[in-house]
Amino acid sequence: MTDLTWRARPDEIDAILAARHADPFAVLGLHETPAGFAVRAFVPGAETLAVETPEGRPLTRLERVRPEGFFEGLTPLEARAPYRLAAANDGAAWAFADPYSFSPFLGPLDDHLLVEGAHQRLYERLGAQRVTHEGVAGTNFAVWAPNALRVSVVGDFNHWDGRRAQMRKRVDSGLWEIFLPGVGAGAVYKFEILGRDGELLPLKADPLGFSAELRPSTASVVAENAPFEWGDAIHMAERAKYDPRRAPMSIYEVHLPSWRKGADGRFLTYDELADQLVPYVADMGFTHIELLPVNEHPLDASWGYQPIGLFAPTSRHGAPDGFRRLVDRAHQAGLSVILDWVPAHFPTDEHGLARFDGSPLYEHPDPRRGFHPDWSTAIYDYGRREVANFLFANALYWLDRFHIDGLRVDAVASMLYLDYSRKAGEWAPNPDGSNDNRDAVAFLQRFNERVYGLYPGVMTIAEESTAWAGVTKPTFAGGLGFGFKWNMGWMNDTLRYMSCDPVYRKWRHNELTFGLLYAFAENFVLPLSHDEVVHGKGAIVAKMPGDDWRRFAGTRAYYGFMWGHPGKKLLFMGQEFGQTGEWNFGAGLDWGLLGFDLHRGLRDYVRDLNRLHRSRAALHARDCESEGFEWVVVDDAESSVFAFLRYGPDRARPVLVLVNFTPVPRHAYRLGLPRAGRWREILNSDSTIYGGSGMGNLGAIHARAEGFAGFPACAEIEAPPLAALFLEPDDDELE
Repeated sequence: MTDLTWRARPDEIDAILAARHADPFAVLGLHETPAGFAVRAFVPGAETLAVETPEGRPLTRLERVRPEGFFEGLTPLEARAPYRLAAANDGAAWAFADPYSFSPFLGPLDDHLLVEGAHQRLYERLGAQRVTHEGVAGTNFAVWAPNALRVSVVGDFNHWDGRRAQMRKRVDSGLWEIFLPGVGAGAVYKFEILGRDGELLPLKADPLGFSAELRPSTASVVAENAPFEWGDAIHMAERAKYDPRRAPMSIYEVHLPSWRKGADGRFLTYDELADQLVPYVADMGFTHIELLPVNEHPLDASWGYQPIGLFAPTSRHGAPDGFRRLVDRAHQAGLSVILDWVPAHFPTDEHGLARFDGSPLYEHPDPRRGFHPDWSTAIYDYGRREVANFLFANALYWLDRFHIDGLRVDAVASMLYLDYSRKAGEWAPNPDGSNDNRDAVAFLQRFNERVYGLYPGVMTIAEESTAWAGVTKPTFAGGLGFGFKWNMGWMNDTLRYMSCDPVYRKWRHNELTFGLLYAFAENFVLPLSHDEVVHGKGAIVAKMPGDDWRRFAGTRAYYGFMWGHPGKKLLFMGQEFGQTGEWNFGAGLDWGLLGFDLHRGLRDYVRDLNRLHRSRAALHARDCESEGFEWVVVDDAESSVFAFLRYGPDRARPVLVLVNFTPVPRHAYRLGLPRAGRWREILNSDSTIYGGSGMGNLGAIHARAEGFAGFPACAEIEAPPLAALFLEPDDDELE
């Protein structure tokens, strides 16, 4: 029997050495031949190579048939028998399990579910999975690159040599995989990909990488996978019974890198943020922390909205388990955590998803649908099932592995319209001429169905800036299925009104009343977000006209109107104490301002607003229902006074909110009320403890059983200048 019956063909060896073989597992490893079982291996740098048992007993010395390090030889091993290789040269000797001796980690079900777009736990199979496979500890690497001719894992563990860990292609799905024994947590890696045209692409980070290097480095990092010991069992059990529409929701929006800096200007670690941010937000009475994207991103100036590593918490603050500890601490402090999630676009950095396997893969192949002109970024191909599956799995990953309580979806409007930010001729309409992106609509509907179906109590929030109908309607009724929508119209109208000098506000009265015409068309969040305090827009306090006293009084009045208004509340960090400068993502907030009375008073007022919001069902339980709101004074444009009632589920204890948006006190201001008796003043933004003038109603007003303006009772009230009042009936004094 000749050598030709068991030796590898020269052309196959050439392909292995050049990293151009379509199926390296067909050549390397243990194979049955007519002459018996043969082992073939490619080990650059080895001068000798022997086959051993896993315990180290010598079996066969292999022949080096190419000086580059290709070895082969017959062995007494039988099919699927485990073995290891012992290599040596003049300077070293080392032994290792042969990656090409292992069977696949993935199975046909993985192929089927990915192709069908139904692999909801993709993050348990793809990426770098630290496992014990066939009795050996190591890491299995798997990536989707259907158009690639060859994919290799490269890293410190193989000298970034794409010839050493050429992967197995799963033809049915386009997945590539290889198990690398001995590779553990902390290993730095990328994928080396040969595109379908034979070009070697720039090294790619892992689309499902669970950890990443700190920028400017761009490699993925094998993450720890030890079970995390959560301490939030009570929170998670309560969350499953939670109805966010009827619960208090006051959100503190945070950009972690710039909330506060370390003494040397460094980023705080996740653990330091758990020690400092969580107690602060809890003390301030907020119910939720919303985090600008924590996904790994290369450019600080993108604030996380151009993510590269969708599955990796940014390494700016530490390792993934540090982020878990931050979420865990928030939950134990009674806070829920919302994460900004970005499925609308992705950056075209060469190490990212763009042209991942040498062709449009994650992005839509038609640039009219696959390129975003506003941000010069790529747009996902929402109609491709594998791409949608990747995004679904990413959303579920944060809910599963990090116990996130809500996802706020960024830039939804840009997803819904084919002509978003495009001129005529720059977009392709649907066959019927319409401009709705039906792939994106179907994607968002399926996304919401999965989130709400699998994680009761979790919520989704849409940043949607147009009048698209049914954003928060259920999908079975034709809606997108979100839990909430940011009310951008309310935000724009009210900020225009507040930036106007009070003397002119009587001509802009409708800017504060118009929002109530559609306030219950969707489930709304009222957002004063990061976007309103950057790029020349100025801080909230800085938008107010007048001197310092008037600016802070106006801010307190505005916040009072907002907290009284139907809808959940969101305030960006720093605005709770009157940050005067625009938000600077490269610096921490100006915490020194709390040394001044007006800033300290505004902070204390926001804290008391939050406590009132949480303690009075009338101020939150019917935020999304018209039955929870009634105008008392809607048409007094001349005085710029607004008054309305908020009702809880049983309407038994309403709260009256009155706001005077001029610096002129309104004495004995008459208004109707739903009942006679004593109404206690439970919050007054003009109190001296907040920096106000101290004008008020001595703790209460008394309503007479005398009809006025359609109400059965009425009272005269002192309305302080630029101030908001909250009053409620005193049960002991009701008639």
